[in-house]
Amino acid sequence: MMLSFFDQFMSPTHLGIPLIALALLLPWVLFPKPTARWIDNRLLSLQNWFINSFTQQIFLPINVAGHKWAVLLASLMVFLITLNMLGLLPYTFTPTTQLSLNMAFAVPMWLATVLIGVRNQLDHTLAHFLPEGTPTPLIPILIIIETISLFIRPLALGVRLTANLTAGHLLIQLIATAAFVLLPLMPTVAILTSILLVLLTLLEVAVAMIQAYVFVLLLSLYLQENV
Repeated sequence: MMLSFFDQFMSPTHLGIPLIALALLLPWVLFPKPTARWIDNRLLSLQNWFINSFTQQIFLPINVAGHKWAVLLASLMVFLITLNMLGLLPYTFTPTTQLSLNMAFAVPMWLATVLIGVRNQLDHTLAHFLPEGTPTPLIPILIIIETISLFIRPLALGVRLTANLTAGHLLIQLIATAAFVLLPLMPTVAILTSILLVLLTLLEVAVAMIQAYVFVLLLSLYLQENV
């Protein structure tokens, strides 16, 4: 029995061993593996079509030098979608509701894009801190603001993904609890609440996919600025 609605976001353990590693490894087991056949099956063809469409859309505005990130960002996209979707199943744990995990994804990826910009085009990277034509009295203020904006990017990435998934899970649990309590007292209201729960679940499925896409899309925009 859960003592709090936030207990569902605690990392599960068994015999003192954290099971978050198992939750992170499970999606890779579910993905269909490429085969040596000339014609793939429907599931593998659908997976290849999705990855190719996503990669073309994301990397269309990015320079050729940034296309080296295609495999990494496409894998991250599929991985995040799978984690988010599996977390909607009953009696499952969603690792992406942990801010520490999302920051572990966001900080290294963001830092890699910044380092690429510093190594390949230092002048262009430094020019972001001071727009052209800035009045002299505003130069120190703008440099401080742009610096804060740069370093807050990974925090915004991690918090956005965590907050959206956490809020959705909490709403689903609150409405499900309300429907369960109202069922013996007001069956009509409980049925209406259950319909709302189904609609909210569909919305949360869309949010799980969209937030994974937004996470990778913002990383690609950061990459575009530095290649």
